[in-house]
Amino acid sequence: MAMAENINGNGDGPNGRNETYRIPGRGTEIPRKEIVREVEQGKHPNHSVYEREGEKFVRSNPDHLRRNNVDPPKKK
Repeated sequence: MAMAENINGNGDGPNGRNETYRIPGRGTEIPRKEIVREVEQGKHPNHSVYEREGEKFVRSNPDHLRRNNVDPPKKK
């Protein structure tokens, strides 16, 4: 598995929380626990894991570019 330059959240959980993620070219519904494990193992070095209220989530490391943020695309 190649490292991901971009990981996007699907915003498919309660209040827009990311329960699944997508990596271009890999798939559209990668479970949160799976992608968290991969990031913790260092497979996606441009991303990190943070914990909120006891649950772990993935986010991109800061670099001042919006195009590679994990946020789901805005609905029009």
